[in-house]
Amino acid sequence: MSAGKIPYVKHNNGTQIQAIGLGTYTSLGGDCERATLHAIDVGYRHIDTAFFYENENEVGAAVSKKIAEGVIKREDIHITTKLWCHFHEPERVEYACRKTLQNFGLEYVDLYLMHWPYSYVYRGDSEMMPTDAKGEVELNDIDYLDTWRAMEKLVELGLTKSIGVSNFNSEQLTRLLANCKIKPIHNQIECHPALNQKKLIALCKQHDIVVTAYCPLGRPDPAKKTPNYIYDAKVQAIGDKYKKSTAQVVLRYLIEIGAVPLPKSSNPKRIEENFKVFDFKLDAADHAILDTYNTGERLIPMEHAIKNKNYPFNIEF
Repeated sequence: MSAGKIPYVKHNNGTQIQAIGLGTYTSLGGDCERATLHAIDVGYRHIDTAFFYENENEVGAAVSKKIAEGVIKREDIHITTKLWCHFHEPERVEYACRKTLQNFGLEYVDLYLMHWPYSYVYRGDSEMMPTDAKGEVELNDIDYLDTWRAMEKLVELGLTKSIGVSNFNSEQLTRLLANCKIKPIHNQIECHPALNQKKLIALCKQHDIVVTAYCPLGRPDPAKKTPNYIYDAKVQAIGDKYKKSTAQVVLRYLIEIGAVPLPKSSNPKRIEENFKVFDFKLDAADHAILDTYNTGERLIPMEHAIKNKNYPFNIEF
């Protein structure tokens, strides 16, 4: 399926992205560059990464190669990356963004997200999970509103086209919306059938904020046959009905409930398969089955930050 046939989602600031993107977390050692090169060739024009992933350089190298080959122009592709938790001090935000741009070898990114609403003590750029003598992560109490105001300046400087957040709950998002000059265009959250996030998606939609879904396939483990919604016979039957894989069914479900999924893969066949989810639609019975897997269980609970005042998962959504 070519890039031209993939639907786009519009943002509240007039920009837009493809309704699916390539996730790159844990993709390293050249795998990320190879995956990004293949994804662009297949038709992906939406790539998601982060400073924490330590592969911004690989994404940048792949994008630069495809621009040099004439496959894409810079404005054709949307690159999202994220401000990590140890850069939340307002005076560090511009520095962090410029460091990210240096990693990419680019003049700007399309979207810069605040990766988490809580922050860590700064112990150096490479100390991304700073720990104390007890081995516990050193947390900070920086107000995410102060970090956001520094991020707003990045837009004015032209270092990023847009800004947004990640892992913000309903209360944090509402507070941010009441105190910002530039409205976030995205809230990137963990979202899959076991955590379908329908209430948070509804709130974001109410405020014209796009939800992007990380871990959309729940990190499948063939040996353990987990998560169940990838290996369950009921979902396999839905896939058989449409001549699709269970992964494609799950991605389609997320799209239909209002999220933009970011499936991560470095496998060329899976990268292609994940892209082919716009030529079928699920019916109400399919949705009813997929809804039954919603247990609310998180894959990424980040429990080390649970005592921090900005920890986002102490409320329902």
